[in-house]
Amino acid sequence: MKIARLQIAALGALGLVLGLAGTAMAADGDPVHGRTVAARCLACHDLNTGATRLGPSLKGVIGRKAGSMPGYAYSEAMKNSGVTWTPDTLDAYLKSPTTYVKGTKMAFAGLPDAKDRADVVAYLGQATK
Repeated sequence: MKIARLQIAALGALGLVLGLAGTAMAADGDPVHGRTVAARCLACHDLNTGATRLGPSLKGVIGRKAGSMPGYAYSEAMKNSGVTWTPDTLDAYLKSPTTYVKGTKMAFAGLPDAKDRADVVAYLGQATK
């Protein structure tokens, strides 16, 4: 019984460390470089006014429930994804949007480079408040 409790505690601690590592990665991103990488996003997304373009506005994206920005016709997959945009979920989504939310309308191959994703997330955290 003691061993099982220790194993559960160890797994919980490991999960916490891994979760914090992902958040730290995003927090350590370079928003200046992120602005350059995010220029690709601006072809379809507004950052500051809340305007809908080809894609929904990213204004206030961090902390927002996926598929909830008024004025945009989201896919059912996005509306029903249960995702809330955090640095970690944005990182996973930006890596491969169609893998992270199967059925998303976003026609973007993704950002394979972890540093680019961390930088974009850092930029979005500053630029879209």
